[in-house]
Amino acid sequence: MKKLGIIGSGDLGQLIAHHAGGTYNVIGYFDDFIEKNSVVSGLKVIGKVEDILMAFKNGVIDELIVGIGYKHFEFRKTIFNTFAGKIPMANVIHPSSYIDPSCKIGFGVFILPGCVLDRNVVLKDNILLNTGCIISHDSLVGSHSFLSPAVKVAGFVAIGECCNIGINTTVVDNITIVSNSQTGGGTVVIKDIIVPGLYVGNPARFIK
Repeated sequence: MKKLGIIGSGDLGQLIAHHAGGTYNVIGYFDDFIEKNSVVSGLKVIGKVEDILMAFKNGVIDELIVGIGYKHFEFRKTIFNTFAGKIPMANVIHPSSYIDPSCKIGFGVFILPGCVLDRNVVLKDNILLNTGCIISHDSLVGSHSFLSPAVKVAGFVAIGECCNIGINTTVVDNITIVSNSQTGGGTVVIKDIIVPGLYVGNPARFIK
């Protein structure tokens, strides 16, 4: 198995480590805020972000994935772009999820249990799909975005970059959601979201 390093030892990094164990040899975390050689959930912090390239060159890791959460989208995006093209970015995809062979999946993608991706779905880079997400045919999710548990996306939807789609959100067909948008739990999106911000309710309404 290939050796995987995870950027960030917080909740998301630990979740990735948990689900990657059957596919990768998870070596440990890179974290600027935890002392080197500290143990987090059974795995060592093997260095800081500045140590990643050397760890790759020395064969300590073969692939890398970003475990920075949705509260730090810009940092998550910056970190990914810093190493993409220099180190292979791992995809961690739970075997219980169904991904149609026609789908196109980018790099650094984390897909949790029970997700369904239908025909011609496109996932760009550095995306997280939480448990039970359903994305229907011909829809696209932009880079660095998070889809929370039980999000349902109909066909021909385009979700931009750095979006945080809240738990149990429903997006009807032929909708565009602009980058840097967020929906609250249970939101129903029936019209295009063209202004970044937080949307809640049924139908979705702009909050801030």
